Amino acid sequence: MSGLRAYRVGVISAELPLSRTTTDRAADLRERPDLVAALLTDPTTRVLMVHDGSVVTRGDGNPELVLLPAGQAALLAPGGELPEGWIFLGVDDVDRLPGVSPTETRPAGARAYLARLVPDVDAAVLLAGDQWSSLREIGAVLSARDAGLATAAVALERWHVRHPRCPRCGAATRSEQSGWVRRCLVDGSEHYPRSDPAVIMAVVDEADRILLGHGALWPEHRYSTLAGFVEPGESVEHAIRREVREEVGVIVGAVEYRGSQPWPFPGSLMLGFRAHALSTDITVDAVEVTAARWFTHMELRAGIRSGWVGLPNNTSIAHALIEEWYGSELPDAI
Repeated sequence: MSGLRAYRVGVISAELPLSRTTTDRAADLRERPDLVAALLTDPTTRVLMVHDGSVVTRGDGNPELVLLPAGQAALLAPGGELPEGWIFLGVDDVDRLPGVSPTETRPAGARAYLARLVPDVDAAVLLAGDQWSSLREIGAVLSARDAGLATAAVALERWHVRHPRCPRCGAATRSEQSGWVRRCLVDGSEHYPRSDPAVIMAVVDEADRILLGHGALWPEHRYSTLAGFVEPGESVEHAIRREVREEVGVIVGAVEYRGSQPWPFPGSLMLGFRAHALSTDITVDAVEVTAARWFTHMELRAGIRSGWVGLPNNTSIAHALIEEWYGSELPDAI
């Protein structure tokens, strides 16, 4: 289930699996140098562990994010000088005044959340019944709070892993501002996490058919919406038209915004659209897209049920865009 329910109206961004959240990121608290250390001594603080796009969960059919007391998390994944390896994710969404630390005033039931970055997954000790789960696979079944926490943690963990050195001079960097900045140890420059904008579009024609493509590196029979990164100096509308024409040779006219979702693998922001085709002849580029075709509602339903068509999982915005066009929950394979 994608969480999408306004089928004929459009995607509601807050309902997309990885766009959901209930916590306050409390960015105004990040510059406090002792924030992470203080929260690690607070018995109400909860910590999630993250490694390479995966988080620790409990349960099989309906997994839940494991949020450990700070002291327990430090024992299960030891090592690293504070604040290296720790990220402040925020506090419960309550009526908090900016600049007031959650350790100084805490409304009933509120707590702070940290992420523990685990560099060596084999060295981390998990409790009985816990397991590492890919956010790609479980994002849609997590609660809004857990999905928001896990998405932020995965995005930042990937950024820290990929940016251990300064892009200006190549010197080592260190984590600052509670895990949201890396500072060069030589030239003192600050470096921030980034999100790369990407467009993803459900292309439809005048007959209300949807255009789906097969990526060169995908499993056999998998089809999805077209997508691509926005290039420097390019608007999202032009990026949509360029990507569709490059990949399948179809000309696009009007485009309609549907919603956005972070995709932290490693750091994309997916901007979802419906794009209206002005032509229908298909010529695939045979590099990124090796097959593409138009589907009617009946053809897509038959393809899914027969197993001839496999769609992206329901954590992705692609699934939501296809489901919106379909007009109801997508069928399962028989």
